Amino acid sequence: MPDTRSIDRTQEYMARLSTRNLVIGVIGLGYTGLPLALAAAQAGFTTFGYDHDAELCAQLNRGVSHISDVTNSELRATRAADLFTAVPAPGLSPVPDVVFLCVPTPFGQMPDLSYVRSAARSVAKVLRPGMVVIAQSTSYPGTTTEIVQPLLEESGLRAGQDFALAFSPERIDPGSSGWNIHNTPRIIGGVSEESTTLAAAALGAVLGDPALVLPVRSPAVAEFAKLLENSYRLVNIGLINEMAMLAHEMGIDIREVIDAAATKPYGFQAFYPGVGPGGACIPEDPLYLAWKARALEFDTRLIDVAAEENQRMARYIFVRVLEMMSRRGRALGGSRVLCIGTGYKPDIADTRHSRSLRVMELLANSGARVDYADGLIPTVNVDGREYKSVDLDAADPADFDVILVLVARENLELNRFIAAGVPVFDAAHALAGGTGDQVEYLLSASAPTHPEHCEQDQDERGGGEEPMTGNHGDGEIPFGREVEFR
Repeated sequence: MPDTRSIDRTQEYMARLSTRNLVIGVIGLGYTGLPLALAAAQAGFTTFGYDHDAELCAQLNRGVSHISDVTNSELRATRAADLFTAVPAPGLSPVPDVVFLCVPTPFGQMPDLSYVRSAARSVAKVLRPGMVVIAQSTSYPGTTTEIVQPLLEESGLRAGQDFALAFSPERIDPGSSGWNIHNTPRIIGGVSEESTTLAAAALGAVLGDPALVLPVRSPAVAEFAKLLENSYRLVNIGLINEMAMLAHEMGIDIREVIDAAATKPYGFQAFYPGVGPGGACIPEDPLYLAWKARALEFDTRLIDVAAEENQRMARYIFVRVLEMMSRRGRALGGSRVLCIGTGYKPDIADTRHSRSLRVMELLANSGARVDYADGLIPTVNVDGREYKSVDLDAADPADFDVILVLVARENLELNRFIAAGVPVFDAAHALAGGTGDQVEYLLSASAPTHPEHCEQDQDERGGGEEPMTGNHGDGEIPFGREVEFR
């Protein structure tokens, strides 16, 4: 016999969902949680965002956003309609009918799931029959059923029977003008068929389009899919970074190679080299998979090698700049270097895992006098030192010996610096189209880089040398031999 209580509860839930008579809760109001909470409020749901940062909650309640993907005007509109309220944790009050877990899952030597556990315990304290819990925080396959579910079931209720539990990985492309929370497909997998149905219905209503939500068999499938997405990007970026270094040694323009390969209408997707991927997804997500694999005595060699290749790019770019200066008869030590861009991708105010900061650190440690220009990021901290952004439009070309473009930005204009004779190394291909001998590109063919020559030049100025190791400093496998510039 079917459980009539469950059927009645599901029918009531669907009816309340369609009339927006359900309360939505979002735990964690960061880059993932705040856009989701805003979408729920814009869809007409009374929405509460819970966060341990009381100051942040007060700021959001004043209508001031801390991330670029949520504007102040959007936030204030939901506040004026009394549809969104930020609530300082601990505790979930008011108690939501549907709650999303959007908390950080940082990775050090191993996964840090302390925020996930804390959020699950908070939900367990107020859990009631018919509630829907949707985890979104990226982690290894099994986290939802092995960590979240047991903590929730300490309430005495059972997942898949008394309450619904599912996992739906976030898909956020910060700063994108094309893809956003309202047009990006999402996957979701519940601990039971009913859990998947109820959670998918809630997510579809929040996104404004049920067709965007694609059910999968289980939470583990959804968890693995998220890690596969970003492992795919990590591996392909690592491959093209390695190919860029090889093409440079061979005197071949890797940009032309990529564009030529991309004429094939099937079986190839173009990736482009750069300073290395940043943010919270590509550098960290594959590590969850690798960690879980090691527990099963499985070696994820491709992930490990790709991560090493991407880490290596910061030092490779540093060496390319050092060599460029050497060809012009200038030592890098003592030179005035202006770095363009510190975000982990173009046109965003986010420096999480930004490899641009690592390049700045290498430059400063070599004795260079480093400044940076980034209109979205007024200050950065590099190796314990605070730097303030230079106003690029007001900067005097005479104040700099070299410019290093690390992150592309819209409408970047360096013509007056180039006209004044300041050499430019473009690691982001932001100045595509050429500017003569004053500009050297990471992607273009030029004289091969031989790090041993650069090392000798630096040693003559008092640099030190250490043998290359497989895991040096921040995990880099350097180009050529490892050298510490002090």
